[in-house]
Amino acid sequence: MRNQRKVLIHSIAFSPDGVSTAYLYNDIALAFNQAGYEVIVLTTTPHYNVVKENLAQQPLKRKAFGLYYTSIFNGVKVLHVPQKKFKSTALRLLGFIYWHIVSLILGLAQKNLSAILSPSPPLTIGLINLIIGKMKGARVLYNVQEIYPDFLIEQGGLKSRFIIKLLKWLERFVYNKSDAVTTIDEVFYNTIEGRFIDKSKLHIIPNFVDTSLYKPLSKAELSLDIVDFKPNDNLKLMYAGNIGHAQDWEPLIKTAILLKDDKVDFYIIGEGVMKSYLIDQVKLHNLSKVHILPYQPRELMPQLLAFADLQFIFMSKEMEGHGFPSKVYTIMACAKSLIVCSGEGTPIINFLSKHKCAKLITNQDSNIKTEIIVDYLKSVTKAELEEMGNVGYEAVKTLYSKEVVANQYVSLTNALI
Repeated sequence: MRNQRKVLIHSIAFSPDGVSTAYLYNDIALAFNQAGYEVIVLTTTPHYNVVKENLAQQPLKRKAFGLYYTSIFNGVKVLHVPQKKFKSTALRLLGFIYWHIVSLILGLAQKNLSAILSPSPPLTIGLINLIIGKMKGARVLYNVQEIYPDFLIEQGGLKSRFIIKLLKWLERFVYNKSDAVTTIDEVFYNTIEGRFIDKSKLHIIPNFVDTSLYKPLSKAELSLDIVDFKPNDNLKLMYAGNIGHAQDWEPLIKTAILLKDDKVDFYIIGEGVMKSYLIDQVKLHNLSKVHILPYQPRELMPQLLAFADLQFIFMSKEMEGHGFPSKVYTIMACAKSLIVCSGEGTPIINFLSKHKCAKLITNQDSNIKTEIIVDYLKSVTKAELEEMGNVGYEAVKTLYSKEVVANQYVSLTNALI
């Protein structure tokens, strides 16, 4: 007889990995724990964004001759299947297969499971959970963070008709065999709703932010390095996150060129495949007011946001319909406004248009887009930006705090079991 409800959280990223999905599911795990569930997490070894400080606080212990590792996160047991960022496609594929096989074994070894919760991507994690759930008599919840295979197809990286057909079949199978599916936004909901036989399985639960960490700070509370973060009266725009293909960097460079002689500074903070391109562009055009800095610890993010006047997110056409940057919530939680470029009807535009805390630019022409950005930066006042930031902050406190949203996962699970 089961004495306690037990939930398995199965995610490709979890603490001590330092990425947004990990932070999100860290808080969801703690919400289940606080609600009286026994929680066990099945994940990988840190390989997305390895933060030495996180590893020191949550050391991994080798088990079964290195077949897997274990750690403890705030009282929650975590099982880690080894993964690395291999450059070789063949090695990445082998690592991916290994993760699935070992995850299945470790999942089936768990006793008295009540429920299994996992985020996409990948789609295959949903299939593994359905097998575990069937064998263990557990309810399966699948959380759609990104829509696959749509994203792979539109990005142009997936062209094989056979693989596309297979992935589309797998997507519908996972959706319809899961006991419940959640997605983060009305746009995502409308996109996948028609793929369900029973649409009542589909629920909207937004992402959220830790308002105890991300909160407004005054300039007097900052302790940033003044060499990297020069205090002056210039308007300061910032992007902090992965510097990759999800962002459209062309309008940023064009804007910086046109505002070369204006009192505007641009800060780009993080790592990623497009960082070298941006560094080259800054040198090529002698953009002395574009500051490209390395990854900063998560705990410093409230200070970084407080330092800047405006955060920018310029979504690439390939990504804008299939992803929602979680940094939107953290920016709003720190009472900061945004300037966002993305197509009409995309998740980020749909979300921010309701909350009036961002300048939204939906024109897809690069030159027109840049012109709108330049005109806005020349005309907007810091007082106006502050007012917009406060509006976003009030919305986060009411609707998107971790206390409010994480408990929606708990409530849905309670209803299922």
